[in-house]
Amino acid sequence: MCGGQYIAKAIGMTRIAEETGLSRPSLYKTLSEGAKPQFATTMKVLKAIEVKFN
Repeated sequence: MCGGQYIAKAIGMTRIAEETGLSRPSLYKTLSEGAKPQFATTMKVLKAIEVKFN
């Protein structure tokens, strides 16, 4: 999910961390290359950056 880190930085890591309930260090770790976050964590991040699925 390394591309997600660029999007998250553009939106604001602090805002996303607050909305997901993750600490900023945890959020960076979750979005780092090679990370294997849990599905629930991924969904929280996607919701925070307002990704919509149809």
